Amino acid sequence: MRSQGDRPVPLGPESLTWKYFGDWRGMLQGVWAGSMQNMHPGLGAGVEQHSTFFDERWQRLYRSLYPIGGVVFDGDRAEETALQVRGYHANIKGIDAKGRRYHALDPDTFYWAHATFFMGTVLTAENFMGGLTEAQKVQLFDEHVQWYRLYGMSMRPVPATWPDFQQYWERMCGDVLEDNMAARGVLDLSRLGPPPYASWLPERVWAVLRRPVASLFVWITVGLYEPSVRELLGYSWSTRDEKVFTLFGKAVDLVFGLVPPRRRLHPRARAGWDREQGRIPRTAPLVHTPARNLPPVQRRSDPSHYAPNV
Repeated sequence: MRSQGDRPVPLGPESLTWKYFGDWRGMLQGVWAGSMQNMHPGLGAGVEQHSTFFDERWQRLYRSLYPIGGVVFDGDRAEETALQVRGYHANIKGIDAKGRRYHALDPDTFYWAHATFFMGTVLTAENFMGGLTEAQKVQLFDEHVQWYRLYGMSMRPVPATWPDFQQYWERMCGDVLEDNMAARGVLDLSRLGPPPYASWLPERVWAVLRRPVASLFVWITVGLYEPSVRELLGYSWSTRDEKVFTLFGKAVDLVFGLVPPRRRLHPRARAGWDREQGRIPRTAPLVHTPARNLPPVQRRSDPSHYAPNV
C-alpha cells in the first residue's frame, strides 16, 4: 500500500501484524530468529566481526525489541523509527573468513533479517497463538511488504506473492544458509546469564536454572526449524518431539488466555494500542528501553547501537 506522494504507509490496528507481532509469546522464537538470521553468510559475518551480542545477550535482545517493534507500532512516527533502525547498520561491512565482501545494508542481507521477523510472526501465531488460516498468512505476507517499505530499502529481493515467498524461504533454508560460528553462538546457552530483570538472582540459583531453561529454548528452536535447517545443523526431531511440541504450544496459548490483553504486549506495542484507544495522547513520547538494557557505557556513543537518551 502506498500513500500520496509515494510515501510508505505504516501498519495500523486493523492489521493482523498488530494482532500477532509484539506479543510476549514471540520471545519463544527468539533463539530461532537469532540463529536463522546469523546463518545468512553476510549477516553472520557482520555479527562475528562487529556485534557485541555475545557479551550482553539478554540486554541486546530486549532493547532491540523497542525500535524493531516501533516500525510496526509507532504510527505516524514508524517511518522515522525504520530509518533509524536502518542507520544502525550503515557501518557494518567487511570481508568474511572466506574472502566474501558483505554489508548489512546489502538488499538481500537486510531483507533476510526482515523475512525472519515475518516468519517469526507466522510461527508464533501458528504454534503458540491458536493457529492461522491460509488467508491470514497471505494477509500477513502483504502486510510484511507494507512494513518493509518503511525502511526505504530496495524492494528487489522481496517476493511478489505468498507462494513466491514460500519458494524463497525454501531456497534460503536449503541452499543459502550456512552452519557458522555466529549461529552456533546463538544456540550455545551454556554460559547464559540471568535476564536483566532477574539480575538479583544468586549465581548458584541461576546455575541450577540455566540448564533446563537453555535446554527448553533450544528444543523450541529445533521444533521451529525447517527440516532442511535441522539437517544442516545436525539436529534430530522425532514424532514424539512433534507431539509434545504441539501440546506445549497449546498449553502456552491456554496460559496466555488468562493474561489481560494489554499485559501480553511488549511496551512499545502496548503504547501503540494505547494511542489508538485513547489511553494516551497520539503525541505522547515513544516508549524506550529501560536503562538496564542499555549497551555498556563505553559503547553507547557507537552509531551502530540503539541507546536512547544518551
